[in-house]
Amino acid sequence: MTARRTIGLTLAAAPFLMAGAAVHAQAPAAPGGGIYSCVDAQGRRITADRPIAACIDRPQSELNRSGTTVRVIPPSPTATEREAQQAREREAVLERQRARDALRRDQGLVNRYPNAAAHDADRKKALAQTQSVIDTAQKRIDELQADRKVLDEEMEFYRKNPAKAPARVRRAIEDNEQGQQEQRRAIASQQEEQDRINARYDAEAAHLKTLWAGMSAPPPARGASRP
Repeated sequence: MTARRTIGLTLAAAPFLMAGAAVHAQAPAAPGGGIYSCVDAQGRRITADRPIAACIDRPQSELNRSGTTVRVIPPSPTATEREAQQAREREAVLERQRARDALRRDQGLVNRYPNAAAHDADRKKALAQTQSVIDTAQKRIDELQADRKVLDEEMEFYRKNPAKAPARVRRAIEDNEQGQQEQRRAIASQQEEQDRINARYDAEAAHLKTLWAGMSAPPPARGASRP
């Protein structure tokens, strides 16, 4: 009779034991034995030995056994706040990568141009390439102008009635004019390229001055010497 009664009491208490175990499984107590306190959405003060689920959207205080606040746990972020935080973290990663890339570029620039003379020499070399194209185009213009002078002398016979000039001569004059215009466009294009080259080298020179100054500056003192 006693055994059956014991078994019955155990079975009757089983649901309550299981429910208690489930509650503890959902929010395990802190290993340090802290006390958590907050005011929920209804304005009630709640105290527990583990983080309080009802206050996930509001600050919670963690107290030690003497009632002193150890820390304040901020509210869990909303989905929008999490997305914003993730965006900030991604931007921070990109910013660090950009800083590393800039450092590598600066190092490469200093290695290539250890002084102003090396940088000036490279500028002159780049400009010389475009100047060569300009000189060639100008030489071709001079040749075309000499040809045009001959054609103009031939057209002098038909000055009163240019329409009677041979088609060969008229076509040669048109081709000559088009050729000169083409060479002038080539010269203008190369002059614009020279402007771009000078602008780039001017910007590099200004940046290099800062880098060179940083290389020649003495290292910072570790600390003031004692008297």
